Amino acid sequence: MLVQTRRRAADLEDKSEKHIVTPARLLPARELLGDMLLELKRPAEALKEYEASHVREPNRLRGYYGAGLAAAQAGQHAKAKQHYGQLVGMAGKGESRPEVTAARAWLSGH
Repeated sequence: MLVQTRRRAADLEDKSEKHIVTPARLLPARELLGDMLLELKRPAEALKEYEASHVREPNRLRGYYGAGLAAAQAGQHAKAKQHYGQLVGMAGKGESRPEVTAARAWLSGH
């Protein structure tokens, strides 16, 4: 039931338009749904939600990390490589966040 509630929240957020002068959403509802699905060991479903989030909220480091993690857990290594590659590319050489370190480690092993 909690997944259904979170999915409805994500659907509602997708239908609402963000005003051009307001900042981006800090934590998009669709990303949060992906997080929940990962915690519930449903990585293939989580990947779909992270990728859907990329449409409305592109170029989010957190979104690429979630998508890469979900893809890796779902055994979709090509997609994991794609998402982790985007994350590492965005971070550049100086980023030391744990998500970037984990993505670099995964990429070096695959």
